[in-house]
Parts: sequence; structure tokens; C-alpha cells
Amino acid sequence: MLDTGVLFRYGFDDARAGHWKTRSFEAELCRKLRAGHCHVCSSGTAALNIAMAACGIGAGDEVIVPTFTFIATIEGVLQAGAVPVFADIDETLCMDPESVKGRITDRTRAVVPVHMCGSMARIDEIVAVCAGAGLVLIEDTAQAIGATFHDRALGTFGDMGCYSFDPVKTITCGEGGAVVTDDRDLYHRAEQYADHGHDHVGADRGAEGHPILGTNHRISELGAAVGLAQLRKLDGIIETQRRNKARLRDAFASRSEVTFRMIPDPAGDSATFLSVFAPDEHTARDWTSALADAGVPGCFYWYDNNWHYPRKWDHLKEMRTPGKSPLMLLDPPPDLSTMDIERSDRIMSRTISMLVKLSWTDGELEDIQDRIWTALEG
Repeated sequence: MLDTGVLFRYGFDDARAGHWKTRSFEAELCRKLRAGHCHVCSSGTAALNIAMAACGIGAGDEVIVPTFTFIATIEGVLQAGAVPVFADIDETLCMDPESVKGRITDRTRAVVPVHMCGSMARIDEIVAVCAGAGLVLIEDTAQAIGATFHDRALGTFGDMGCYSFDPVKTITCGEGGAVVTDDRDLYHRAEQYADHGHDHVGADRGAEGHPILGTNHRISELGAAVGLAQLRKLDGIIETQRRNKARLRDAFASRSEVTFRMIPDPAGDSATFLSVFAPDEHTARDWTSALADAGVPGCFYWYDNNWHYPRKWDHLKEMRTPGKSPLMLLDPPPDLSTMDIERSDRIMSRTISMLVKLSWTDGELEDIQDRIWTALEG
């Protein structure tokens, strides 16, 4: 690809000499995920924006999202002009299907479960809720590529699934994302919207039609080439993560008060994180400090995190946007400062997650196990 000098994903057919890295990445993602169609884009956030647009989510629609997620999930809703409505999580650390039922109104258009920290929501139950209420289901699978539920890839249960390939995801191309769907019409709207509405019909880009307005969420051939190489390593990455996570789990299990995150299908866990529950918030804070003091790497206390939990999302609660948000034109505008997330607070305040790294040697894992034992027994 570098020899051809063609870094743009479309056109330049003669100059590229048959090298289509983005097309190859999309085709291999389809095969890996057993999805009908895939469009690779510039980021996981772009994937959410594309999915919202392709599914017709727009101004004034309500979209149910979980409390524990990355802010990009919410930004995708806001950029569609829609209103985020927060559902509580359960012990899966993902969206609680029962909470979803209680958030549905006559303005609800879609549900966006997020498969957090490498493992799955109770996606079969969420599918049933959406089907029963006639709602669009968009899966945010940014943190869980390679994970499955009953041998089916996460991200393929809904109308569309979204993935991220940023630097801290299971596979990466620096910046990148993808949407998948089995619906051909949704796919075409997605790939048109992501490229200024181009219909991509024919071999002359300048003569292409524009069925819809869109924007630019394109990935470069260079990013796709990196992603393609990473995708071919995915099985080995998941295998290593699962092996390393099992060792960490054994260490935490030595403390009787520790309980573990509920995983609806343990065989499908991608094992990017190990998440444990302390009996209460005070103990969780003590353990987090003790683990840090003992030199245990990669432990997160999400309850105080300002990226993934709304407790500290003042910029969202106060709607600090550069210009007037479409939500402010609603009558009345939504008040995001008064969300009811008490049940989520009770869960997140007790949660500690530990990142599972690929590079650990057996010796390093033994040392980390010893450090965990020391921290929890101190």
C-alpha cells in the first residue's frame, strides 16, 4: 500500500494496483463476526454516529443508555439530536433489562446497551425488550470485540453493532471503528452517511449520486492496514487474556469477602478486565488504595472516574456545548442533572476492575498474584 502511495479508501483504482486495505479489513471482520455487512470508519464514536443516522434516530427521539459507559455513547445520542435516558446497570456491569422497561416512553426510539470491560450484557433479554416495544437496538461493543454470547459475536444481536479500534482496545489501528449489520439497507445508509452521502455506484467518484446528506467519518487505507494486521492476531490475544485473567481471579478469590462480576456466558468473555465487588464502598476504597500501595498495576475504581460514570459528568449535566444544542429547542428541554441512578451507585461504589495485560510473563503474573494477596490480607 505504501508503495502505491494511495492512502485514500476510495478511487485511484489504477494507481493502487489492486490493494484495497479497507475493503479487506471489512471482509475479514464480516467473516470473523459472522455479520452480513461491515463498514469501517474513523473511530468508535464515528461508528455510533453512523449507526444512529442509519437507523433514523433524530431530533427529539429518546435513546436509552446505561449509566456505566464511555461518554462517547452519550455523545453519539446528542449529536443525533436525541435525548439520552439513563437505565441502571446490574451485576453484569451492563444495562439491566428490567431498568430498560421502566425507562420506555412514547418518545423512546432506541436502546444502546454497552458491553463494558470485555464482557456481555444480558443481551438476549434486551433483544426481547426491544422486540416487544418495537425499538431499534444498537450495540456499543467498543470494549468487547472477540467476546461472544452463546457462540454469537457481541455486536451482531441488534439492528447495528459498533466497534472501536483506538489505542486501548483489544485490537487497534490508532484510531478507527466499525459498524456491522445484517440489514442491507442499513448498511448502505451507513456507508453513504459516512462519506458525505456518496452512493458509491460506478467507478467515477465525481459522478456518484448523493441519496442523503452525510458527513466525513472515513478511515484511511493506512489505518485499515494496521487494523487488518491486528484482526489476524485477535484469537491469540483473547486466548492470552483469558489465561492471564484466570490467574488474577485465583488471587482475588483468596479473600472471602470478594465477589465477582456476573458474566452471563463465561465462555464468551474476552477477558480484558477482571472486575470484583467489595462488600461496601468503604471497603472498596480501602482495597483500591491497598492494591495501589502494593504495586498492583492497572486497577480502576470507576465510581470516582470522570470518563466512564456520570457522577462527575458536570459537562453533560450542565450541557456545556460550544453552540446551542438541539436539545435546548425541545419544550421543555431535558434536565440531565437529575438522573436517578441510585441502584447503579450502589453497584459501582463497590466495584474494582483490573486491566488484564498481554505482555505479562509467568514470573510477572506470580509477582502480581503475591502483591494482590498482600494487599487484600493487609
